[in-house]
Amino acid sequence: MKRKLPLHTQIIIGLVLGLVLGLVVVKFGFAPDFIIDYIKPIGTIFINALKMIAVPLVLASLIVGVSNLGDVTKLGRIGGKTITAYMITTVISVTFGLILVNVFKPGKSLPLDTRDNLMALYDSNVESRTSAVESLRDQSPLQPLVDIVPENIFLATTNNGSMLQVVFFAIIMGIALLQIPKSKAQPVIAFFDGLNDVIIKIVGFIMLIAPYGVFALMASLIVEITGDNPDSAISLLMALLKYSLVVVFGLLMMILLVYPLILKLFTKVKYLDFFKALRPAQLLAFSTSSSSATLPVTMKQVEEELGVSEEVSSFVLPLGATINMDGTSLYQGVAAVFIAQALGLDLTLTQQLMIVLTATLASIGTAGVPGAGIIMLIIVLESIDVPAAGIALILAPDRILDMFRTVVNVTGDAMVCTVVASTEGELPDGLIRQSNPLTANVEE
Repeated sequence: MKRKLPLHTQIIIGLVLGLVLGLVVVKFGFAPDFIIDYIKPIGTIFINALKMIAVPLVLASLIVGVSNLGDVTKLGRIGGKTITAYMITTVISVTFGLILVNVFKPGKSLPLDTRDNLMALYDSNVESRTSAVESLRDQSPLQPLVDIVPENIFLATTNNGSMLQVVFFAIIMGIALLQIPKSKAQPVIAFFDGLNDVIIKIVGFIMLIAPYGVFALMASLIVEITGDNPDSAISLLMALLKYSLVVVFGLLMMILLVYPLILKLFTKVKYLDFFKALRPAQLLAFSTSSSSATLPVTMKQVEEELGVSEEVSSFVLPLGATINMDGTSLYQGVAAVFIAQALGLDLTLTQQLMIVLTATLASIGTAGVPGAGIIMLIIVLESIDVPAAGIALILAPDRILDMFRTVVNVTGDAMVCTVVASTEGELPDGLIRQSNPLTANVEE
């Protein structure tokens, strides 16, 4: 009997084949119409299917997760640990990015003619992105808090960009279910619990087409980023290679140095086991560039492979997909200084500290969808008085870097979830209560 290939192996094969097909089409000058018209839609269907279940999954899992905690005190404890951990890792990632970009100074090596070409090439794109931020300038500093509370929860659930509003409503509803008589709360909890199980089953159906979806996404991505002039696109990418390598190096350090260290400090989970368990989610994050779209698979892997309890994962992971953007924050620190260097602007220590603060706060309200990091970057640039038009300098490789930073975003979410589960005694391996009887007695 033939042994079926593991899902992550199938996804890798699809990714490589898509990459090869895209490069062949570009290299031999074949018309890209077939890829765009008949291959790309498969990838679009795959992403749409994942996005389709993102909101109901967050809503159902958070309501069940909060209501199953048993009391508001436990919710406050887990919530406090989760948000603190997310904020700390975000600050670490931005700081790490700033250190790297100041050491290697990639913006200093950008030729003037390349800078002018990039600014001209993406001029219209910059205008549209900048206009999206224009309205934010005159708003109250507390506007992000206002935006968390939905005017209409049904309207919020129709837009993946309003995920933070859905999270807010789900947490409030979960708390309310803890406060009413169990006889009345139980039918509501049972409904959302059943809905959560149904959505997880749907995830299984969607993942059947994951290798084909990844293949289509990679093939169409390679064809689209080259445009009508492959040589020009490649030369532009080469000119920005140093900047891209600094970003990727920083992201790798988060995955290979920072996260393993945190896991070692707070859990007994071996990082190699953690990494293996998370591979399907990481590969999906890489191909979709969306932590929200990857959320169902992240939850599935963390619960089934790492053994994190559904009670913890259903609270920590949806929150992480909404407010925790370690990879995106690191990229913003590097990109902001790179743009300043390329434009000949010297940033003071105060301005660089402002990057840390702004990138950390901006990550809270950012939708976990492709391209959202660019909007965040404009906000960061505005805070340090660097011309927002400078984003044109980094738009060429941005789509590719978006794939790498989404992997870090998803890995960071899963790492924090594992740590919180361990500190709560909700992890089979590396239980703090199990390994330390004195702690167990105190907590219980």
